Amino acid sequence: MTTPATTTVPTAMLARIRLNPHSKDVQRDLRDARELHRTMMRLLPPSTDADARQAHGLLFRLETEPHATHIHLQATSTLHPDRLPPHYGHAQTKDLTPMFRALRDGIGVRYRIAANPTKRTSLPPAEKGKRGPVTPLTGAEADQWWLRQATKAGLHLHTLLPTPLPPARRPRGKDNRPQMRHSLIRFDGTATVTDTEALTHAVLTGIGRGKPYGAGLLSLAPAPT
Repeated sequence: MTTPATTTVPTAMLARIRLNPHSKDVQRDLRDARELHRTMMRLLPPSTDADARQAHGLLFRLETEPHATHIHLQATSTLHPDRLPPHYGHAQTKDLTPMFRALRDGIGVRYRIAANPTKRTSLPPAEKGKRGPVTPLTGAEADQWWLRQATKAGLHLHTLLPTPLPPARRPRGKDNRPQMRHSLIRFDGTATVTDTEALTHAVLTGIGRGKPYGAGLLSLAPAPT
């Protein structure tokens, strides 16, 4: 599979960090989503942008396995794993350009995303002009949310396996900061690419809310033949 010469292939990097469970920095970050966000931002080049995360396309996902915990971190700029705290973990990096080059309409892919499915609750007519609160979705409503998002992102889903994940939290600290909680659901499955341009944009920019706290990173791999 090749991309026409007139098509600009985006560049992005992926880092896979195997966390050291004995690191106090890791233990702190796993308790506090804000601290984890700050640590991941350290891997980016210096930036004067008001929203450096968005400017560098930083997205990440925490994955807990039976014998290890990993962070998958993606950015459109060069990543610098050497800027992690000492003994934080072991990082491997990968260039995602070949993946973007291989994408085209009609191919089959496997996907994974940890998402924050939500909806904005409607307010009564007496409060017209105000925005209702954002509430998390679960069960069939969350599945339908992902189906809609995937369709917009250029995927025709064949299978959809939801797995509830521990929420991203910021506990109330001694400074009396308000607590924060983002619900997370991982969706895995297979799909056919229907819109390569939309899918590329979704991979680079993420999907849904909670991107600074471990939601929205869409990962793709070739579907089994």
